[in-house]
Amino acid sequence: MRYSRQMIMPNVRVNGQIFFKQSKVIIIGAGGLGCPAALYLVCAGIGEITIVDYDKVELSNLHRQILHSEEDLNQAKVDSAYNKLKSINSDVKIIPIHLHANSITIQQLITQNKYDVVVDGSDNVATRYLLNDVCVMNNIPLVSGSALQMEGQLTVYHYKGGPCYRCVFPDPPPPQAVTNCGDGGVLGPVCGTIGTLQALETIKIISGSAGVLSGQLLLFDGSSTTFRNVKLRGRNPKCAICGENPTVTKLIDYEQFCQSSAHDKVINIDILEADEQVEAKEFSKIVSNALVLDVRPEVEYQMCSIPGTINFPYSDIEKGHRMEKLNDLLNDKLTEVEYNVYVLCRRGNDSQRAVSCLKNRFSHIPVKFYNIKGGLHAYSRLVDPQFPVY
Repeated sequence: MRYSRQMIMPNVRVNGQIFFKQSKVIIIGAGGLGCPAALYLVCAGIGEITIVDYDKVELSNLHRQILHSEEDLNQAKVDSAYNKLKSINSDVKIIPIHLHANSITIQQLITQNKYDVVVDGSDNVATRYLLNDVCVMNNIPLVSGSALQMEGQLTVYHYKGGPCYRCVFPDPPPPQAVTNCGDGGVLGPVCGTIGTLQALETIKIISGSAGVLSGQLLLFDGSSTTFRNVKLRGRNPKCAICGENPTVTKLIDYEQFCQSSAHDKVINIDILEADEQVEAKEFSKIVSNALVLDVRPEVEYQMCSIPGTINFPYSDIEKGHRMEKLNDLLNDKLTEVEYNVYVLCRRGNDSQRAVSCLKNRFSHIPVKFYNIKGGLHAYSRLVDPQFPVY
């Protein structure tokens, strides 16, 4: 009864449902992509589903990670996902694994279990290369998806002679060219669209259906609700991992290879001297009478800001845009005595970079730039708990 509506389809039938029940799928990431993918695979009756994620549920996850709820805040995502999925289909074996996917942990998982498909629901380049390489080494299809803002992408790597991720992207992109959803944002239904399609491709692979998205990249534009298929280059005989003479014969340090972290957590930088930084509590005592530059993007400044601060995005400072306006702003305060300008951002990283740029650019005038340590997150945590963070 549960599966009858898909079993009566000519391209599923009884045999297809048996294939589903006998199959094993591993999903890396219980986030915006992994949640809808897992939901539809559980509903379809996939026999065993392993879900791997190292993170806990946060309030900012809930607009797109549909397996988690307010009651799950601070709970491990894999446990939250397990509870929801098990309540939907108790016949499916669901294995939640709370760990960070790296060369050691993934190698052990993949080699100890004969998975039919790997679903990539990660959100970083390092993990994409990791999953690609381990799938090629173990001859497993990789269903890869991504979503950012209003756009999504989907393809299947290393399937029946098709290209792998390294065939298409032999070299990782520069770290500064990669934006994650924590910085760029993403709309929930875009994640839902791509995650659902990942489940569809997984089901097609398991059932042996035609039309698997191998050698093609599906591009989804949510702003116009359009889909476009782009033909990818075929398998590269000189590919470092799946080529005729592979040079990558074991898993490597992928964070080092990509020069970027295998997670979307912010890594705090420390590029200023101690006397160039001000603690949030000290800043709170002077903010009402100080010149404060909030260097977040305009859209973030409109979401929330400290009254009296002036928005001047770091992107403009970095590129040297609107410097005349900033020069006029600083010169309005110009006196023979050095005065202070305080620089603020979301977490205290871009504000440090801005201070570094500004002190060089305006070294000719008597002004001292100070970074607010920890940014608005520190201000909310230490000064005003009612100030919203995101």
